[in-house]
Amino acid sequence: MRIRRWGAALLAGLWVAGVGLVEPVRAQAAGNAPPPVETFYRNADVDDVKLSPSGRYLAMSSAVGERVVLAVFDLKNPDKMKAVARFNDADIYEFCWVNDDYLVYTIKDNTAGGGDQGYGPGLFSVKADGSEPRQLVKVRDELVTGRSMRELLDPYHRLLAVPENGGTEVIVGRYRFDAQGDVSEIVPIRVDVTTGRTRSLAIGTPANARNWWFDPSGEPRVASVTREGRTTLHWRAPGQDAWKVLAEFPELEEPFSPVEVDGAGQLFVTTTRGSNGYAVLKRFDFATGQPQDATLVSTPGFDFDGELVTAYGGSGAALGVRARTDAETTHWFDARLKKLQETVDKRFPGRVNHLTCGRCNPDETTALVHSWSDREPGQLWVYHASQDRWQGVGRVRGDVDPKRMATLDLHRIKARDGLELPVWVTLPPGTTKASRRPAVVLVHGGPWVRGTRWGWNDDAQFLASRGYVVIEPEFRGSTGYGDAHFRAGWKQWGLAMQDDVADALNWAVGQGWVDAKRACIAGASYGGYAVLAGLARHPELYRCGVAWVAVSDPRLLFESSYMNDMPEEAKRHSIRTLIGDPDKDAAALAAVAPVEQAARIKAPLLLAYGGRDTRVPLVHGEKMRAALRAAGQDPEWVVYPEEWHGWHRAANRYDFARRLEKFLATHLGATP
Repeated sequence: MRIRRWGAALLAGLWVAGVGLVEPVRAQAAGNAPPPVETFYRNADVDDVKLSPSGRYLAMSSAVGERVVLAVFDLKNPDKMKAVARFNDADIYEFCWVNDDYLVYTIKDNTAGGGDQGYGPGLFSVKADGSEPRQLVKVRDELVTGRSMRELLDPYHRLLAVPENGGTEVIVGRYRFDAQGDVSEIVPIRVDVTTGRTRSLAIGTPANARNWWFDPSGEPRVASVTREGRTTLHWRAPGQDAWKVLAEFPELEEPFSPVEVDGAGQLFVTTTRGSNGYAVLKRFDFATGQPQDATLVSTPGFDFDGELVTAYGGSGAALGVRARTDAETTHWFDARLKKLQETVDKRFPGRVNHLTCGRCNPDETTALVHSWSDREPGQLWVYHASQDRWQGVGRVRGDVDPKRMATLDLHRIKARDGLELPVWVTLPPGTTKASRRPAVVLVHGGPWVRGTRWGWNDDAQFLASRGYVVIEPEFRGSTGYGDAHFRAGWKQWGLAMQDDVADALNWAVGQGWVDAKRACIAGASYGGYAVLAGLARHPELYRCGVAWVAVSDPRLLFESSYMNDMPEEAKRHSIRTLIGDPDKDAAALAAVAPVEQAARIKAPLLLAYGGRDTRVPLVHGEKMRAALRAAGQDPEWVVYPEEWHGWHRAANRYDFARRLEKFLATHLGATP
């Protein structure tokens, strides 16, 4: 990959300065035709936006032509815009303000497949006026820059943290690997973005640490080491050089989990509470070596998932707490920010309104407002509170018409064994409890993750635009809904986890939204496994199935191969607990392997894989296809040779969406 810069002058005429900075003109669907697939699966118009610490400047990564560029706007002089980073064969990936003068960013290539993204994303710095561009970390050895390659950190360095003290240093981690190619250690290093000079933070730190927590000034405070199925948490207090052990426990049995450290050296952790084991936020008591009794934040029905919102500048004073339940919400401790939130919520009712500000100066607070809903992908504004003035930035996706989008709601039902089961339902406009529409049961991957949050989601909205009710169960084993819900899924692949998916569909049929005779099951990765297992376990429920990058045989996850990126540590410990032991539970794993049940699958099936996938290698698909053919079932089949675990190239996303649309229309016959 040869990275070439384009000059900032090439951006002239492509941006509208001032109010409405980004408002692209896109082709709209004619008449009553559903929006084209590009509306849902193209790269967003605005990828990310961040205020500088003072609130004077706004940095934005945004699509211009076929590339994502990084531009900086002077909000006091909106006609002054500068494209500070743009390449003709790479895209801006992530960026952060280091201080009011400097930014750092990484890159990727949106035109290449996911299998081509295996190189490190590099690390670059640039001044807010576009001057002094500097490369700090290599992308690949072939990369041509103005500096000697010997001066650059190798590609196995990643950005870990950006201190909030206004200095010129960031923290990167140097990745070290063992003989199997797995990450054995991440070593923190400070890098000065103005000179590229480095200084290690690893002196005296615990060996083999792979997870780090830093305080607002960038000092490492917590380090996590996991070896041979046991995790040790280490702590270094402010003003101390020595590290001490906070806790040691078997993996998956943590008594608490670090969240963050504030400027005063207080450690905030989550720990479980109650029979459902919902995670709550607490302070850690170093005197007792345990979380304090008092709960700071609880989110009934959900694990606490969020962070403190702290003041910029290294003090880390807490201004509020941000939490994600079904949707995101922020509780402000600061009276001014609480009032500001009320003002914004009044302007944009019924939405999530995410506020960020730099120093939150009481004399002139400038806030960035990201406002979204289930039907609106996002609008971006800058609010100048002292002037009561709104400055438009743009929309995340300018061609999405919210009026034509579907609604998303979370429901809680009972599974067949009485377990509470969260289920997300996306309803096309006009759906009632007598609609009896065709449906797609969309199963999330992971599986040990949370599947959905309230907002605009591309897959669900695309399917709903074609007339399908979309059902997304948070089956047992999913995280975010209590430790008991998570543990109920251990060793339940193809069993109770699969029954939860079926129960969600049956419940939606009972609500009147869904035609029981026109339902398809779809999903990727573990979700793809659930498609294959569902067609075998509950053939009466599904008229068809769509599985991409799907696990077809859980036993293959334990194999050691250059094409299997599952860490050896996980193979020896955690996934044996979560899925089953390949030796002790061999018969049980064989019984839930779809390749062994191909003869039970009678419904039409679309299978898709990435040719360079190392998470679920192509062999999963090849074995499943062969087993189906031997049973007299020939699935539709597609391989994207350059892709990894999903579709990175927009052209491949479009192609797969069209295949999906045609397949579902053939077997379900929806009418938008």
